[in-house]
Amino acid sequence: MTDLDLVGAQHVLDAQPFSQLLGARLTRWDADGVTLELDVRPDLLQQHGFVHGGVLCYLADNALTFAAGQVLGPNVLTAGVNLHYLRPAKGERVIARATTQARTSGRAVTLVEIFVSSEGDEYLCAAGSGTVSAIKK
Repeated sequence: MTDLDLVGAQHVLDAQPFSQLLGARLTRWDADGVTLELDVRPDLLQQHGFVHGGVLCYLADNALTFAAGQVLGPNVLTAGVNLHYLRPAKGERVIARATTQARTSGRAVTLVEIFVSSEGDEYLCAAGSGTVSAIKK
Protein backbone atom coordinates (compact mmCIF):
# COMPACT_ATOMS: atom_id res chain seq x y z
CA MET A 1 0.00 0.00 0.00
CA THR A 2 2.99 2.27 0.23
CA ASP A 3 2.69 3.47 -3.37
CA LEU A 4 -1.11 3.72 -3.52
CA ASP A 5 -3.16 6.85 -3.87
CA LEU A 6 -6.65 7.37 -2.42
CA VAL A 7 -8.36 5.61 -5.36
CA GLY A 8 -6.06 2.58 -5.14
CA ALA A 9 -6.46 2.36 -1.36
CA GLN A 10 -10.25 2.48 -1.78
CA HIS A 11 -10.00 -0.50 -4.16
CA VAL A 12 -8.16 -2.41 -1.43
CA LEU A 13 -10.91 -1.50 1.05
CA ASP A 14 -13.59 -2.52 -1.47
CA ALA A 15 -12.01 -5.98 -1.67
CA GLN A 16 -13.14 -6.59 1.93
CA PRO A 17 -16.71 -7.96 1.91
CA PHE A 18 -17.33 -6.76 5.49
CA SER A 19 -16.29 -3.21 4.59
CA GLN A 20 -18.68 -3.33 1.63
CA LEU A 21 -21.47 -4.53 3.93
CA LEU A 22 -20.91 -1.55 6.23
CA GLY A 23 -20.47 0.93 3.38
CA ALA A 24 -17.06 2.16 4.59
CA ARG A 25 -15.07 4.55 2.47
CA LEU A 26 -11.63 6.09 2.62
CA THR A 27 -11.77 9.87 2.33
CA ARG A 28 -8.13 10.70 3.04
CA TRP A 29 -4.90 8.91 2.19
CA ASP A 30 -1.80 11.06 2.49
CA ALA A 31 1.44 11.51 4.42
CA ASP A 32 -0.52 12.66 7.47
CA GLY A 33 -2.50 9.41 7.72
CA VAL A 34 -5.86 8.06 6.67
CA THR A 35 -9.51 8.82 7.26
CA LEU A 36 -12.14 6.10 7.10
CA GLU A 37 -15.84 7.00 7.25
CA LEU A 38 -19.22 5.37 7.23
CA ASP A 39 -22.77 6.63 7.34
CA VAL A 40 -24.82 5.69 10.38
CA ARG A 41 -27.80 3.45 9.62
CA PRO A 42 -30.41 1.97 11.96
CA ASP A 43 -28.92 -1.52 11.61
CA LEU A 44 -25.58 -0.27 13.03
CA LEU A 45 -27.10 0.87 16.32
CA GLN A 46 -27.36 -0.83 19.68
CA GLN A 47 -30.50 -0.94 21.85
CA HIS A 48 -30.10 2.64 23.19
CA GLY A 49 -29.83 4.17 19.73
CA PHE A 50 -26.06 4.69 19.75
CA VAL A 51 -23.62 3.35 17.15
CA HIS A 52 -22.65 -0.15 18.28
CA GLY A 53 -19.18 -0.43 19.82
CA GLY A 54 -18.33 -3.20 17.37
CA VAL A 55 -18.81 -0.77 14.48
CA LEU A 56 -16.49 1.74 16.17
CA CYS A 57 -13.90 -0.99 16.78
CA TYR A 58 -14.16 -2.03 13.11
CA LEU A 59 -13.40 1.58 12.11
CA ALA A 60 -10.44 1.71 14.48
CA ASP A 61 -9.08 -1.63 13.28
CA ASN A 62 -9.28 -0.82 9.58
CA ALA A 63 -8.10 2.79 9.89
CA LEU A 64 -5.08 1.68 11.95
CA THR A 65 -4.21 -1.05 9.50
CA PHE A 66 -4.49 1.23 6.48
CA ALA A 67 -2.30 3.85 8.18
CA ALA A 68 0.34 1.20 8.93
CA GLY A 69 0.07 -0.14 5.39
CA GLN A 70 1.27 3.21 4.15
CA VAL A 71 4.68 2.53 5.70
CA LEU A 72 4.84 -1.29 5.88
CA GLY A 73 3.34 -2.18 2.52
CA PRO A 74 0.16 -4.02 1.54
CA ASN A 75 0.67 -7.30 3.37
CA VAL A 76 -0.29 -6.33 6.91
CA LEU A 77 -2.54 -7.60 9.68
CA THR A 78 -3.70 -6.00 12.88
CA ALA A 79 -1.81 -7.50 15.82
CA GLY A 80 -3.75 -5.62 18.50
CA VAL A 81 -6.20 -2.79 19.05
CA ASN A 82 -6.80 -0.81 22.22
CA LEU A 83 -9.92 1.38 22.02
CA HIS A 84 -11.42 3.63 24.66
CA TYR A 85 -15.05 4.63 24.27
CA LEU A 86 -15.31 8.21 25.50
CA ARG A 87 -18.87 9.23 24.64
CA PRO A 88 -21.83 7.47 23.05
CA ALA A 89 -21.84 7.87 19.27
CA LYS A 90 -25.04 9.37 17.92
CA GLY A 91 -25.11 11.20 14.61
CA GLU A 92 -25.16 10.85 10.86
CA ARG A 93 -21.58 9.70 10.20
CA VAL A 94 -18.64 8.17 12.08
CA ILE A 95 -15.11 9.16 11.09
CA ALA A 96 -11.86 7.41 12.04
CA ARG A 97 -8.58 9.30 11.61
CA ALA A 98 -5.42 7.22 12.02
CA THR A 99 -1.69 7.88 11.89
CA THR A 100 1.46 5.82 12.26
CA GLN A 101 3.57 6.89 15.23
CA ALA A 102 6.52 4.51 15.02
CA ARG A 103 7.68 1.57 12.96
CA THR A 104 10.28 -1.10 12.52
CA SER A 105 10.76 -3.20 9.41
CA GLY A 106 7.95 -5.52 10.46
CA ARG A 107 5.70 -3.62 12.88
CA ALA A 108 4.00 -0.27 13.23
CA VAL A 109 2.38 1.45 16.19
CA THR A 110 -0.61 3.54 15.23
CA LEU A 111 -3.06 5.97 16.83
CA VAL A 112 -6.72 6.51 15.99
CA GLU A 113 -9.44 8.97 16.95
CA ILE A 114 -13.08 8.35 16.10
CA PHE A 115 -15.46 11.24 15.69
CA VAL A 116 -19.20 11.48 15.16
CA SER A 117 -20.59 14.04 12.77
CA SER A 118 -23.94 15.31 13.98
CA GLU A 119 -25.79 18.23 12.40
CA GLY A 120 -22.56 19.62 10.92
CA ASP A 121 -20.54 19.40 14.14
CA GLU A 122 -18.06 16.73 15.17
CA TYR A 123 -17.25 15.32 18.57
CA LEU A 124 -14.70 12.75 19.71
CA CYS A 125 -16.37 9.51 20.80
CA ALA A 126 -13.44 7.05 20.96
CA ALA A 127 -9.64 7.00 20.85
CA GLY A 128 -7.10 4.25 20.77
CA SER A 129 -3.97 2.68 19.45
CA GLY A 130 -2.91 -0.42 17.63
CA THR A 131 -0.04 -2.58 16.54
CA VAL A 132 0.11 -3.78 12.96
CA SER A 133 2.42 -6.51 11.67
CA ALA A 134 3.77 -7.08 8.20
CA ILE A 135 3.09 -10.60 7.03
CA LYS A 136 5.46 -12.63 4.90
CA LYS A 137 3.86 -14.31 1.93
